[in-house]
Amino acid sequence: MLTPNRASAVPASAVLPTVRRPYAAAFRALIALSAATGLIIECVYGNVLVVLSFFTIWSNILVALVLGSGAVRAWNRRPPLPALWTGGVLLCITVVGLVFHLVLDNPAGEFNQAAEIARLSGARAVANQLLHTVTPIGTALDFLLLTLPGALRLRHAAQWLAVPALYLAFALLRGALLSPGTPTRYPYPFLDVTAHGYPGVLTNAAVLGAAFYVLGLAIVGLDHVRPAVRPHENRISSQRARGLK
Repeated sequence: MLTPNRASAVPASAVLPTVRRPYAAAFRALIALSAATGLIIECVYGNVLVVLSFFTIWSNILVALVLGSGAVRAWNRRPPLPALWTGGVLLCITVVGLVFHLVLDNPAGEFNQAAEIARLSGARAVANQLLHTVTPIGTALDFLLLTLPGALRLRHAAQWLAVPALYLAFALLRGALLSPGTPTRYPYPFLDVTAHGYPGVLTNAAVLGAAFYVLGLAIVGLDHVRPAVRPHENRISSQRARGLK
């Protein structure tokens, strides 16, 4: 028999009830499939090396991997992925959706690409909607409806900045290595060193980084005030265990 000290050292996830969650599995699989479909279309119709240079693609790859893994875990009665991972994916893909709809597809915006977006048709138009609209909304719904609250921590908001920081370094290094005049040398207009110079680009990046952080804090705050949608599935779990669901 475990002593109290030994028992408290057992991970909370180890005592969670092993129940199959078919609805969660199906929904997560659908969102992962949407991301994968959009990625495949973009790679088929475009230059793969150029396609992989966009933050939208990075984020949707994470959605496909994390929600796909989450679907398998929900079906196989395994504990969920760490909240650090799932929350980080939610942040990245939410930024993708917001930047696309509020900045890039906004004719009144300084960095708008509305004319280019309007010219998309067929499979490319479908991929555009899957990657910029369907996956952000689907990932948000998974967070709100299919996960229990209380797992996120304030420190996560800062840790999540590692992904956009890594992407910024990649985008600037890639642009520096490519010849001037190369199409899509800089994937996004606000990262175009030719147009804004490094001070301007770093200023844009700092503003976006601050927005990332504030949005991350908002996600953490929402996680601690939102109600549990299906608490009956975990009636035998302790409060501490529920926080890790």
